Amino acid sequence: MYEQISHSLLNEILDDLKPEIRRQDLRHFYTRLGANFYAIHNLFHHLYGRRDDFKEQMLKLVETLARQYIQRPEELEKLDIARENDHNWFLNQKWVGMALYSAGFADDLAGVADNTSYFQELGINLVHIMPILECPTGRSDGGYAVSNFRQIDSRVGKLEDLQRVSSEFRKRDILLTLDVVLNHTSDEHEWAQRAKAGEQKYQDYYYIFDNREIPDMFEQSMPEIFPETAPGNFTWDETLQKWVMTVFNDYQWDLNYSNPSVFIEMLDVILFWINQGADIIRLDAVAFLWKKMGTTCQNEREAHLLLQLMKDCCQVTAPGSLFIAEAIVAPVEITKYFGEDAIIAKECEIAYNATLMALLWDALATRNSKLLYQGLKSLPDKLERATWLNYVRCHDDIGLGFDDNDVRHVGYDPVAHRRFLVDFYTGAYEDSIASGVPFMRNEKTGDARIAGSLASLAGLETAIQSDDEHAIDIALNKIILMHSVIFSFGGLPLLYYGDEIATFNDHSYLDQPDKANDSRWIHRPKIDWERAEQRKKQGTVEYAVFSALKKMIAIRKETTAFADFNNRQLIECENPHIFSFIRYDHNRPSEQVLVICNFSEQPQRIKMEKFNTAGFGIYGQVSDLYTGKRPTEFDQQLVIQPCQFYWLTEY
Repeated sequence: MYEQISHSLLNEILDDLKPEIRRQDLRHFYTRLGANFYAIHNLFHHLYGRRDDFKEQMLKLVETLARQYIQRPEELEKLDIARENDHNWFLNQKWVGMALYSAGFADDLAGVADNTSYFQELGINLVHIMPILECPTGRSDGGYAVSNFRQIDSRVGKLEDLQRVSSEFRKRDILLTLDVVLNHTSDEHEWAQRAKAGEQKYQDYYYIFDNREIPDMFEQSMPEIFPETAPGNFTWDETLQKWVMTVFNDYQWDLNYSNPSVFIEMLDVILFWINQGADIIRLDAVAFLWKKMGTTCQNEREAHLLLQLMKDCCQVTAPGSLFIAEAIVAPVEITKYFGEDAIIAKECEIAYNATLMALLWDALATRNSKLLYQGLKSLPDKLERATWLNYVRCHDDIGLGFDDNDVRHVGYDPVAHRRFLVDFYTGAYEDSIASGVPFMRNEKTGDARIAGSLASLAGLETAIQSDDEHAIDIALNKIILMHSVIFSFGGLPLLYYGDEIATFNDHSYLDQPDKANDSRWIHRPKIDWERAEQRKKQGTVEYAVFSALKKMIAIRKETTAFADFNNRQLIECENPHIFSFIRYDHNRPSEQVLVICNFSEQPQRIKMEKFNTAGFGIYGQVSDLYTGKRPTEFDQQLVIQPCQFYWLTEY
């Protein structure tokens, strides 16, 4: 019965479409709309069905989809069809990504296009260009306070530059990823400015209140995101003489998705950038999309329904595109952003594996893999048609979002252990040569996160300053070891620009008033291309890191067991310093790779029959894919050198 209602409404909508839309060739559009409309109608009705203008809003939604379909370039339409025919294309092991700021990487978008060969040299074929849209000077939050969703910031280029980047990438089979900031706008966005001018339509785009009564009720359960620089979740606006919800910063106004006009506007923005050539859209701050009094206003069911609706709508207009969920939330919540369906990712095909990232940094500091193993064992399996984005370092801070139950299970006190990790990576711990800095220390709770470049956090910067050859070798091993995990674990590995040449902390942000209060700028570097040339010179740290990553990427692309089909088995090792798992080809399970990592700064040994019991034929002839040699053995035990790894396979 309900399907009949939705089909009847669809017929009405198609009859009411504007003539300029109905005259177009919409063959594929109508097919996809018919296939997805029941789900779209169901979700839209659940979110907005109580409104008197529900049918009018549904018509606006379908017209938006049709208009963007008509504007879709023919080349991208063909790509949609090819990807529909090979719907698991992004699970292939050939994809390796890099995230970068265009201004930091190569001055601007034109510079990114000019340096496409650099990605090819390393083996990168997925590039995430961090926010490029117009933002106010000094109040940009690193590009996440957008004042115009359709205008590229003049400091990084113009639309023609992005189109050139997209074209260059497509020629070389490199995927382009762009950000869309879903949760909020800058207070200088046209919508906010018109709200300030008294237009009720645009005041309804945000959460705006006459007095503190309702904000105070929200505050009772909402945490503070930036307690040092932006305490609380509401800001008094002098022009409006009202309170505005501002969860992240006082200049970032939260959008009100209980208003369907907001949803349709933001969907239109997403499709606009997909039509400019973005293969993947990173959806920022998705956990915060729905606000409900009496909750943390994170991870609400309606936020998931919004994402499902966005995905179904994109399946109609641009089915070849993918979503990344930027949801840095508790491990038990992360997999929900793939969707609740048993197989198909109905929300986002890709999600950040913040759990793995944080656990890797824990293993490096503790020199053991107890929490790494336990935390990953507790992480639910992803859906079949979904994948993790695995990373060592990104533009953001390192949050220590472990599950407290896992921390206790391995014998640590959660509060004390997090304090140890912050002390370790900021150099306050006696046995550490890491040189990071704290981010957003909360004096009320004692919580803090960590900022710093990979090379500096791994101790390489301090080791070089001390001219300590042994410490330099160990630090390099740590950098390579962490990448060996993200390349082999299962998912899309994502490098962070500058890490491939061991870039150190950049303290120049302290001299810039608009950045000095945000310690994350210490690891948002300006690439020194003269130093980058050292990657070609043997004996340099740049060469050591770049060549190791390049080699691992090449091996990964040739190893079908590293594709991502839930084809991984964790192995519990008696030696706490060792982390190990088996990857196998999902089509040929006998073709396996045994990954063994030593997080200790001392050589470690492990009995070989342990892996034989786990299903890997260690008693056969095995070799290390990375070195091309047999692993070192002594007294029926496998020997792993300090902070090194094996990718073992039978031959």
